[in-house]
Amino acid sequence: MSADVIVFDTTLRDGEQAPGFSLRIPEKLVLARRLDALGVDVIEAGFPIASVDDAEAVRQIAGQVTRPVIAALARCTPADIECAGRALEHARRGRIHTFLATSDLHLERKLRITREHCLELAVKGVTIARQFTDDVQFSAEDATRSDVGFLTRVIDAVIAAGATTINLPDTVGYSTPDEIQAFFETIIAGVTARAGVIYSTHCHDDLGLAVANSVSALHGGARQVECTVNGIGERAGNAALEEIVMIMKVRADRAPFVTHIQTPELFATSQLLTELTGEAVQANKAIVGRNAFAHESGIHQDGMLKDRRTYEIMSPVSVGVPSTTLVLGKHSGRHAVAQKCEALGFAFAKRELDQVYRQMIALADTQKHVSDADLSAIAAAVKADAAHVATPVGYGHGV
Repeated sequence: MSADVIVFDTTLRDGEQAPGFSLRIPEKLVLARRLDALGVDVIEAGFPIASVDDAEAVRQIAGQVTRPVIAALARCTPADIECAGRALEHARRGRIHTFLATSDLHLERKLRITREHCLELAVKGVTIARQFTDDVQFSAEDATRSDVGFLTRVIDAVIAAGATTINLPDTVGYSTPDEIQAFFETIIAGVTARAGVIYSTHCHDDLGLAVANSVSALHGGARQVECTVNGIGERAGNAALEEIVMIMKVRADRAPFVTHIQTPELFATSQLLTELTGEAVQANKAIVGRNAFAHESGIHQDGMLKDRRTYEIMSPVSVGVPSTTLVLGKHSGRHAVAQKCEALGFAFAKRELDQVYRQMIALADTQKHVSDADLSAIAAAVKADAAHVATPVGYGHGV
């Protein structure tokens, strides 16, 4: 039986913190509306205390995007939480997301506070947040490197203070999939108050494991997944929303979870983000990269032309990509060249097709890829040569 999973999108907050990805308020509104159309359950709209513009962006999104929950980030300090509360004042469904580090490394070296002081600040932060909304999320920063016994104490205390969602981030992308599943299982089993509390996973990609860790956390009992479009975020980025969602779609047998994401909107959302930030997606990025549904190898192209399932585990249309692309290059085969020529309006006998193929390969060796215009020029030249050879001397020349 499949379990429902809440998709918490933090593209506008954690994603935007990545160097070069900052957005202006009108751009944030455009992207927030696109995330709404995509079907995300929670939009983390920003960190209000960070700047006047961030607070205003949260305020405008909260007032204009009404279906999803709109979350605002705040440290466990009164000023942060009050600023977030004011920014969410007009939200139909607002959430204050307050956080505090719980690992000894962060407590001792960054915050310079004791465990007991940490516990006190966490409870105080959640208590103040509850004065603004009943929907309060608490994040234990660097949770996966925290002492499990102490972390469990903190979680029990903040739930008692009114937190309804508990986020356990892999803040520096340190965990492995087996480890994070066991971590969630242990924490959830050890916490006293369990009824009605949602556990959330937030994974970074420093070791390239953010998506795998997110899915493993769901197997461990998390029921909210925090992610970003295109996997953007601090350092190596966050878990990619599109990858997590399509794992659930394609491998429901191994990842029996359900979201409200409208998958045909994934590609358009990815494209909008790249337009707004000016930061392109890597070509081989899963799901939304330009090569995700492109094939150049002759063996692959031949298989695709016979049955796309030979080399595609999902249809491009399912994620909003218009169609599969057969790319002509030095690895392409005759079958793909024939199909491309036919699509361009050319029909060839085998000998003529061999000529087209040889010329295409020669061109591909010099410029990597052969465009439709390039192929049309080659095909037209071969057709013209064939017509010239087939015309008897003196026939059709007016003599």
